[in-house]
Amino acid sequence: MRFLSKLPNVGTTIFTVMGTLANKHKAINLSQGFPDFPSDKKLSDLVYTAMNSGYNQYASMAGQIDLLLAISNKYQDLYNAQYHPEKEITITAGATQGIYTIISAFIRPGDEVIIFKPAYDCYQPAVEVNGGKAVSIQLSAPEYKVDWNEVATKISSKTKMILINTPHNPSGTILSKEDMMQLQKLTKDTDIIILSDEVYEHMVYDGEKHQSVCLFPDLKKRSFITASFGKTFHNTGWKVGYCCAPEALMREYRKVHQFNVFSVNHPVQKGIADYMQDPNTYLGLNTFFQQKRDLFLNLIQESRFKFQPSQGTYFQVLEYSAITDENDVDFAKRLTRDYKIASIPLSVFNENQKDDKVLRFCFAKTDETLVKAAEILCKI
Repeated sequence: MRFLSKLPNVGTTIFTVMGTLANKHKAINLSQGFPDFPSDKKLSDLVYTAMNSGYNQYASMAGQIDLLLAISNKYQDLYNAQYHPEKEITITAGATQGIYTIISAFIRPGDEVIIFKPAYDCYQPAVEVNGGKAVSIQLSAPEYKVDWNEVATKISSKTKMILINTPHNPSGTILSKEDMMQLQKLTKDTDIIILSDEVYEHMVYDGEKHQSVCLFPDLKKRSFITASFGKTFHNTGWKVGYCCAPEALMREYRKVHQFNVFSVNHPVQKGIADYMQDPNTYLGLNTFFQQKRDLFLNLIQESRFKFQPSQGTYFQVLEYSAITDENDVDFAKRLTRDYKIASIPLSVFNENQKDDKVLRFCFAKTDETLVKAAEILCKI
């Protein structure tokens, strides 16, 4: 058969490459972003109860009402932001699906989407498969700060959307209040949609606050938020998340959502809804993961890696220029093969694979795993 690929430059993702390599060499896997500890048994029991209570047929297209209410209440309590549970929130099959559907609902051939790199690898393909053009702005290590003057020069009459991610994967940085104010100023009185990937919203450290787009009135009225229960509740395999947006935007979103997803796992939705009745199930994550970050960094303090402590997410970037001049992909593979520890090279997320000699390590692991990983890193 002959056909033209809609994504001719997309191959196997780095997550598959490094995960496969880690399995082959029986390496400690700090590459992919998932915990090696179980989610709360209470949550699993609530899902099991939901199954045994008849929540086994299709949920409503937008989502199970108890969960929609729980999410709406969370935004009211944390951010004093109102999202109507039935009109402005939709449950998704993970945040990646939510992001893809948002882009599919609004991006047409020729539209431009501004993306900050290093960028999570699902962003640009979703733009391109819908005929859009990704306009990249490369951030520089180690601060990964946004130059808003540069952003202003990239905005054109074709700019349909700006995609932000805070806390930021893969760098572990966060956008400040000043950053959000600049974004609000740049997009005021325009029709530019903001897609804000906030899946790590409950993992912000050292007393900093998560700066959600919903805290800024002019941003909120033009923005989608995507979120992930898999990241929040340590069960990435369940693939359940949600998105929030003003009613007019959400109405368009659901026109696509109903045909590429329709509805999401019903008993899991009900179980999560019941679990969220106690806000401590997610409010304690900052402390939980900061302790893991601090343990990991204290253990590698005497290593040859350089670092700035992660500000958010459960990823830590380590710079290795004092160890080798190898490019980051080759070094990551060699660490996995020869030292039995797997990470993710950041160049694959950069424009033109810019190599800053940094690797990303996931610290959402048991303390035992982090101790073993640190012992290896200190020997390199």
